[in-house]
Amino acid sequence: MAKKTARDEDISKRPAIRKKLLKLFEDVDKGFDNQRERADEIMDCWDAYNCVLGPRQFYNGRSQLYLPIIRVAVNARRTRFVNQMFPQNGRYVDVTSDEPDLPLELVALIEHYVGDAKLRTQVMPALCVNGDIEGQYNAYIHWDKVERHVVSREEKPVVVGGAETPEAGMIETMVEETIEDAGATMEVLHDADVLVLPATVDNAVQALEVGGSHTIARRWSKTAIETAIDEGDILEEEGDELIEAMDKVKDGNDLKDPRKSLASAAGIKIEGDSKIAVVYETWVKLKVDGKRRICRAYYAGQKRILGCKLNPYWCDMTPLLSAPVEKVAGVFKGRSLVKPGVLDLQVDANDALNQAADNRPYHMAPVTAVDPEMVGRWESLVLDIGAVWPVGPEGVKVLEFPDVTPSALAAIAANKAQIFEALGVNPSMLPQQTGKPGAKRNQAEIALEQQVDVLTTADAVTNIEGEILTPYVRRALDYDHQFRTKDIRVKMFGQMGQRASMQLVKPTQEHRRYELAWRGVEAARNAAQIQQQIAFFGVLQKMPPQLYAGYRLNAVPMLTRAVENVFGASLGALVFENVSELYRVDPQEENGMLMQGFPVKTNPLDDDPKHMQEHMAMLQSLQPGSPEEKLTRDHIQHHQQAMQIKAIMAMNGPGGNPGGGGRGPQPGAQPAGPRGGGKGPPGMIHQDRLPAAGALTMPRKT
Repeated sequence: MAKKTARDEDISKRPAIRKKLLKLFEDVDKGFDNQRERADEIMDCWDAYNCVLGPRQFYNGRSQLYLPIIRVAVNARRTRFVNQMFPQNGRYVDVTSDEPDLPLELVALIEHYVGDAKLRTQVMPALCVNGDIEGQYNAYIHWDKVERHVVSREEKPVVVGGAETPEAGMIETMVEETIEDAGATMEVLHDADVLVLPATVDNAVQALEVGGSHTIARRWSKTAIETAIDEGDILEEEGDELIEAMDKVKDGNDLKDPRKSLASAAGIKIEGDSKIAVVYETWVKLKVDGKRRICRAYYAGQKRILGCKLNPYWCDMTPLLSAPVEKVAGVFKGRSLVKPGVLDLQVDANDALNQAADNRPYHMAPVTAVDPEMVGRWESLVLDIGAVWPVGPEGVKVLEFPDVTPSALAAIAANKAQIFEALGVNPSMLPQQTGKPGAKRNQAEIALEQQVDVLTTADAVTNIEGEILTPYVRRALDYDHQFRTKDIRVKMFGQMGQRASMQLVKPTQEHRRYELAWRGVEAARNAAQIQQQIAFFGVLQKMPPQLYAGYRLNAVPMLTRAVENVFGASLGALVFENVSELYRVDPQEENGMLMQGFPVKTNPLDDDPKHMQEHMAMLQSLQPGSPEEKLTRDHIQHHQQAMQIKAIMAMNGPGGNPGGGGRGPQPGAQPAGPRGGGKGPPGMIHQDRLPAAGALTMPRKT
């Protein structure tokens, strides 16, 4: 029987594998050369976002001003999208399971990883900006582990004769323990550092299936190379040779590093003499043990293969997540949102601003023309407040230069409006008030803005959630199953109506029964949905029960979800408290009390059929005519009466009449307060703003 290749075994020295890798890395080099023009265009877009004047400017004067139109537009989109993806209640993950009870501890664990990875504060804002500027979302998911050696003080009894003796006193000792912080983290990659071959595939998974590859350009220092050797990612001999080669060469790889220009924009200077090696991390399917397997290989140029192993992840998926912001048919990568025309409009706005700035001093400080034949001693004329010139007015003339600022501002405003339209920035994303100055916007303007906002936001956010965030939460569960071996304490939101608590989560043993998805967009729209749900529940209450035979109305799930979204999971459990378990008594405990001769009262929250079944089973073992038998029959009779009362209440409805004919809300009515004031209850979403929260509304009457 042939030996099976282990995941941690290096296979780069095998002749067939090495030959395949050398041919592969030739294609990778050509691929990076082919996308060099795209990388240069992306750098121009980054300069526009960082407000850096470049050679694209037509006007070259004294002023060096830059209008941050593209920066404001991209930041507005980033703020809107991130807030939409991360709802305020802190519930980001939705789980579907074939089990009756949802694995709430699993959801709490994934949301714990989301918080530790800082997706809300660091990763997703940067990814949104990268997507708009570069046209592609690129992220890399890996398991990160940090160890901390913590020291604490503890008091222990004095040891006398090998035994602890508390009577002798306590002594203070210093105890050191190792704490491990680990979790699934996400790294944002620049598009210039990511190559997927062939470039015409529809998605990254298909690229591997058709014989292509995923490559990430890594820039390693000597310390990073030594760390990779210690962790076994690359071979020690090849790693040492690479370090020696770094000391000999003057210049590194000519592959452009977008981080240098971005660091410069942030005020950070990367020294040119720092030795950095460009290493290709490539994922490809190779034939190993007679089967095509996903492998990870490292390459440092000059036919130097640093190492190659089978996919180290048990889920057998590559950690690269890459998707275009706007899909182009027949091409894997998307085009920058800034590149098509938007950048030219930004350049034109900068030129108009700088021309107006250069013209303003001449307009504000005009030139005085003097006729030397008519004005003697014209050199003594001094320009000052209240100055008196003893000359005739016909010999002096003020030359006023035209003010080009109004025309420049008009051109800037037109370019700004066109840039916002091209990038999908609507007035709802901007903090300032829209509309005419001094005039209140009408309902039609507000409704139009909100509808445009819904269409723009939903399309962009749904894309990034489906391509990046949902794969992340699923991959986080896979990595947790593989790497975590110890219990972890996380904050868990209990079932509906139960308050949040801290709970230990054991290592995941099986995860094929669960389906995880990101629920940010849906949660953000719940405000309008809940408002419509409450209105529709009034319609259901008006319907006779015979219309929905076999069903019953239960408002608890709707109310608990509404309270949770309004107050949050932690506070909502205290505001709308679940007291059902506080007053319920197990039927077996009731049987024990009845056997001891204690009368037991029924509770309105009891499951009467289940209780009666348990009591009837015990009744058969009791002696007829005994006190216990009489108490049990009386208790069963009380359960029967309670069932009849509940049935009558269900038939009559809340108003006391069959079908629920009380003074409830009219069918289709929206929640509102008493008439006369013209205002709804606090927090009610206005009819014109319902589309912004994801609701579908009927056309308004004219």
